[in-house]
Amino acid sequence: MQPFVYHGLPSRVVFGQGSLSRLTEELEHLGCRRALVLATPQQQQQARDVLEQLGERGIGLYTEAAMHTPVEVTERAMRVVEELSVDCTVAIGGGSTIGLGKAIALRTGLPQVAIPTTYAGSEMTPILGETRDGIKTTQRTLDVLPETVIYDVDLTLSLPAVMSGTSGINAIAHAVEALYARDGNPVIALMAEEGIRALAKSLPRIASDPANAEARSDALYGAWLCGTCLGSVGMSLHHKLCHTLGGSFDLPHAETHTIVLPHALAYNAPAVPEAMARIARALGCTDAAAGLYDLGRSVGAPSGLGEIGFQAADVDRATEIATQNPYWNPRDVEAKGIHRLLSDAQAGQRPQVGDGGEQ
Repeated sequence: MQPFVYHGLPSRVVFGQGSLSRLTEELEHLGCRRALVLATPQQQQQARDVLEQLGERGIGLYTEAAMHTPVEVTERAMRVVEELSVDCTVAIGGGSTIGLGKAIALRTGLPQVAIPTTYAGSEMTPILGETRDGIKTTQRTLDVLPETVIYDVDLTLSLPAVMSGTSGINAIAHAVEALYARDGNPVIALMAEEGIRALAKSLPRIASDPANAEARSDALYGAWLCGTCLGSVGMSLHHKLCHTLGGSFDLPHAETHTIVLPHALAYNAPAVPEAMARIARALGCTDAAAGLYDLGRSVGAPSGLGEIGFQAADVDRATEIATQNPYWNPRDVEAKGIHRLLSDAQAGQRPQVGDGGEQ
């Protein structure tokens, strides 16, 4: 076996049906008495329910969380934090809300409780991506890792079927890139393959029966594993492309990951045969890139970036942004190949492994 380094992250996970009932107990465990509850405008009612549950420990709401964690949104939240003398945040929602909690933690050092209602995985990572002036930048620091994560399966039962599918494939992307990460290790590889397997098995069941609690539990378990992978090792081409498309073209996060992933994997495939084999095994297919594309179709996800607002005319600029700063990838990042990759993803073509990621 090759030498490796494994670093476990210091977070507490509470998993199960009805586990939200333990929120006050978890705040007591952290020694917190003045919690600010965070959410997006769309999840304002859930945030109000949480605030009511907290009683005297809940002192306010901030429900302006937005995709890609815009700095201006965080700055408005910081004024509320200061005015209310907040001593912790409770973020309920997906990556947008949890990202806001992380941005506040970076600036204040306040402890966080994350209550994910999607499969995005941000809650398990020491990674924060923020957008300023149309450019999304990412940093990794334990200062933004939530202290406690409460996974309540019941909170995912109302997640719309198509959104569940794209959120779940977004989670799978973390595990896929973990399998060929430069700092990968056998412990994370086990988690990655199991996370892909759990989500690939459960997402089509959720698509046909969104109220299936067993499938929801399996999907949330898989998302936890995939999020742990994202938090433990570095990512590469796929995540770089999605950050570019999200931060500079304002594309929706989960859908972008879902569409780009098969193409990014096809591009990298010649350099990572072992990872390709493990991904295919977890998906139950022979071609990993095609299997991921087919999984997207099975859950009703969009097939091309053109369906979510990315135009063919945007490919040149996206290629330039994605290739202007060097970053590690198992295969050289070449502008011609990335242009073809993005063109194929824009058009929704089925990926095929080939020279330069071409079909």
